[in-house]
Amino acid sequence: MNRNLKDIANLLSKSCTPSRAFNAIKVLSSYYVSKWVSKPIHWGLPISFSIEPTTSCNLRCPQCPSGLRSFSRPTGMLDTDLFKKAIDELYKHSAYVTLYFQGEPYLNTSFLEMVKYAASKRLYSSTSTNAHYLTKENAEKTILSGLDRLIISIDGTTQETYGKYRKGGQLNKVLEGTRQLIEARKKLGKRGPHIIWQFIVFSHNEHQLKDIKKLASEYEVDELAIKSAQIYDYETGNEMIPENETYSRYKKDESGVSFRNKLLNHCWRLWNSCVITWDGKVVPCCFDKDGIYRLGYLQESSFKTIWKGDAYQKFRQQIIKGRKYIDICRNCSEGTEVWKN
Repeated sequence: MNRNLKDIANLLSKSCTPSRAFNAIKVLSSYYVSKWVSKPIHWGLPISFSIEPTTSCNLRCPQCPSGLRSFSRPTGMLDTDLFKKAIDELYKHSAYVTLYFQGEPYLNTSFLEMVKYAASKRLYSSTSTNAHYLTKENAEKTILSGLDRLIISIDGTTQETYGKYRKGGQLNKVLEGTRQLIEARKKLGKRGPHIIWQFIVFSHNEHQLKDIKKLASEYEVDELAIKSAQIYDYETGNEMIPENETYSRYKKDESGVSFRNKLLNHCWRLWNSCVITWDGKVVPCCFDKDGIYRLGYLQESSFKTIWKGDAYQKFRQQIIKGRKYIDICRNCSEGTEVWKN
């Protein structure tokens, strides 16, 4: 069976419980009813959710708050008890947990234990890493943890190109970490995790698209995802925006640089998912990197109370009235393509 099909089959095998399937139907139907009546209605709980192991990172990527050390919110590590509280309140209805938001998850020494706990609840789990901590020991622990999907950032096929964005990073560590994972998976006779190389396209690396496809084949990764970059100051014509607009979220014309997507007044993310920061703040989505729109605190109330609460409903109503008036929505990739090869 095709590797991608195996991954999809794995996800479906975990998500198709009666309670999770019924919840998905409630979420989907309430989303379309909300669009129809222009009023936020929600009958379910999130189908998926993200929880942040840490905001710390070893790299200094210039379009990332973790890399720039520019957060207005505190930097810290997710506590295991808080993680378990979130899992325990959501696993019966949610099918998918992403153990990532900002930062490098492997810096949290309890990260793989958290993955194991999610796996014990038959949650499909994923994370994203810069692969600098995938030693032989960590690679084997990752395979045995029950992690279902592992995204590895690799934005160049030479150190010079890779290092222009992944500042402080070493391409050889990414390649070695990938090799350790593939070998550990074979050695231990496991099917997972599904290993994805993610190549974010910038002006300085778009010439290496053919090279990254060849390299991905050589390293036997399961999937290569070619992703468009989020640029914070795109209006000024940031030099990192690729020339090939096929791989850009932005378009250039006589009037300057603008976002390609039309901002429609609805957002699937506000109905089917959420993000929980390392210190228990519930925020709308992964575009609220600074946790500005705090919709509740998991330490103070149950997740269901927050999800159904006034703050969440008011934010959903704002989305329906006009996404362009919400700053995190104006540079949002909702509907923007990710190319998989």
